[in-house]
Amino acid sequence: MLLRFLGTGTSTGTPMIGCDCPVCRSTDPRDARCRMCVAVESAAGGRIVVDTPPEFRLLAVKAGLAHMDAVAITHCHMDHVAGFDDVRRFNTLAGGRPLPCYGPAGALEALRAVFPYITDRPGPDGLFRPMIRFTPVAGAFTAGGMSIAPVPVFHPPVETCGYIFECDGRRAAHIPDCHEIPASSMALLREKRLDVLSLNCLRDKPHPTHLTLGRALAYAEEIGARETYFVHMSHSLPHAATEARLPPHVHLAYDGLEVAP
Repeated sequence: MLLRFLGTGTSTGTPMIGCDCPVCRSTDPRDARCRMCVAVESAAGGRIVVDTPPEFRLLAVKAGLAHMDAVAITHCHMDHVAGFDDVRRFNTLAGGRPLPCYGPAGALEALRAVFPYITDRPGPDGLFRPMIRFTPVAGAFTAGGMSIAPVPVFHPPVETCGYIFECDGRRAAHIPDCHEIPASSMALLREKRLDVLSLNCLRDKPHPTHLTLGRALAYAEEIGARETYFVHMSHSLPHAATEARLPPHVHLAYDGLEVAP
């Protein structure tokens, strides 16, 4: 299994428009953060892309993505879905076949409202829109040769989940946006004995819909993954200085990072 962190920033990205703070002006490439997008890949070549941010086309080109077996959506906030129209290129690369899109039922309903022209077949004038088979998830499913389980989390006010991926004898969880992890989801995450945990960590200061660094560290310790990578950071967390504050098994992810659990 391979986790490819294509984008690791919060909704504003870094550098942020109109900001001249040290992180937004940083020359450390790890401080430049596009919005959240992760590709999870199996040794056999299966690939699931989680979320399609505004920069999705640029991130896919930079990473050299030429196929995916499915796309999974965590929730329907624009920093996670605004690039969804670019999925249509993967339909073309797959020979004009529709792709499955997995996610919470409420998130998929909202996504269809944002992109009402999406269908599961080409239009009369050719392939100019995504061809998607929307598949609400209420339990574990299989895609790209991987076993995948949704992990419901609280990220008010919308229905949101993370995902646990299992393949090649490894287990990884990706939870990019949350304010609280309910007890039932915590039990599932502990039970899986994760090799890698990717977890939301916005900033030090409390926020009404995201985890702080302190709360993310507490969740990471309780979940007990072998390695934890924080994601969805704002410009208030400089990479090098924040990394120096973390335990040896906890890290800040950065755009382009690849992790093999």
